[in-house]
Amino acid sequence: MSFTIDASAGDYQSLRDSFRWQVPDAYNIAWECCGRWAEDRSRFALYYEDESGYSSAWTFWDLQKEANRLSNALSALGTVRGERIAIILPQRPETGVSHIACYQMGAIALPLSHLLGPDALRYRLENAGARVAIVDQASLPNLLQVKASLPDLRHVICIDGAIVRGVHQWRRLLQYASAQYRPATTKADDPALIIYTRAATGKPKGVLMPHRTLLGNLPGFVCSHDFFPKPGDMFWSPADWAGTGGLFNALLPSWNFGQPILAYHGCFDPEKAYWLIEKYGVRNIFFLPGALRMMMKAVAKPKSRFDLKLRSIASGQEPLDMTLFDWAREELGATVNELFGQTEINSVVGGCCSLFPPKPGAMGRAYPGHQVALLDEAGLPVTEGEMGEICVARSCMGQADPAFLLEYWKNPEATLNKHFGAGEGAWWRTGDLAKQDADGYFWYQSRAEEVVNSSSCRFGPGEVGKRLQEETPDPLKRALPPISDPGRQAS
Repeated sequence: MSFTIDASAGDYQSLRDSFRWQVPDAYNIAWECCGRWAEDRSRFALYYEDESGYSSAWTFWDLQKEANRLSNALSALGTVRGERIAIILPQRPETGVSHIACYQMGAIALPLSHLLGPDALRYRLENAGARVAIVDQASLPNLLQVKASLPDLRHVICIDGAIVRGVHQWRRLLQYASAQYRPATTKADDPALIIYTRAATGKPKGVLMPHRTLLGNLPGFVCSHDFFPKPGDMFWSPADWAGTGGLFNALLPSWNFGQPILAYHGCFDPEKAYWLIEKYGVRNIFFLPGALRMMMKAVAKPKSRFDLKLRSIASGQEPLDMTLFDWAREELGATVNELFGQTEINSVVGGCCSLFPPKPGAMGRAYPGHQVALLDEAGLPVTEGEMGEICVARSCMGQADPAFLLEYWKNPEATLNKHFGAGEGAWWRTGDLAKQDADGYFWYQSRAEEVVNSSSCRFGPGEVGKRLQEETPDPLKRALPPISDPGRQAS
């Protein structure tokens, strides 16, 4: 373990004071999330189900062996350290396998939503210079439409479906690949993945994250699930594994602690959600408020129909109203911990109801290991109760905060413009405005540009939401929205 959370701390301040980062020089997400657990062949990592009812179960040993085969196959195709490998897949076992394979090779994973249209795919793949793309039958047609315009893209691997000329079949490619692989040694600061932001205006920016990003997300994850893990914990979130919410608020932290997670491939259905939680004994969930509202509307009294054993609920992207907060506590059996973060710097503020009382609608308090403050336009602290921009220090208690991105991919000017100051004393500007009360709770107000441009704003909140979905096809409207907007969110 590269940090220590004192679950016995009697109060919030004691928890913060007792926390220290312990970032090792050598650090790799694949080892932390799979390799070190794989020797135990009885330890389950993933339960999978799709809309048709097909299901499977995978141990960490199963995942590691398949990841080893994929790493060997990718190496045989000429893939080398530092190259970008696009993963254009929904929640399914091959998605997790692809991530582990990339990280242990020292390659850079490029997770992309399987719902992106051709133009959106082309921009991201071209900007990142992806050399390999791993797709399924549903996302392959959109990729093939633009493949000819992507000279860097040398190989396409399809995990299912019919044989297509020029496309490698997953099973055939891995069939004769060795299940033994010697992982690359990576430093904590070595690049691991690129996640593209979603923006209402301008082009999406690629957020280049190092391996240590996982470590930086763990205190927030542990606290938002009331000191995860505990015996019997089982995780699920419908959040897209192509975004920060699905990866760093669900999949990777669960595996970091050697705990199982449910993967469901299908559109979000509130009644099906109850059924899945009951069937798999899910105890920990990360659901957006919109999904919780759908569940409340579909089944107002779930206790009368489902045997639910939820222990923790985390949520984000927008404040919970009191009605939804109370309903979740009474009918789902757990108090919701709200979260704040963004793609670039995630899970820095939130709740931990087992340690300090929740205030419904509040973003929460700064999590251990993160120094958060409200600053004015000059980079100076505002007084209590005044509105300021949420900013995160590059260091906390004299230690560098590992949650930070390395940079915006191929965009040093944008990286520089997001900071007050330079070096370890710099502050990251989130672009979100909030107020802070006397107890240290943050209360979200708005995006900074919404205030600056309020007199000439061309798009209202509803219209902005439509603009954000222009790059994705209609099926997204039926699914739980991916958590990757750089506004107030949990990713």
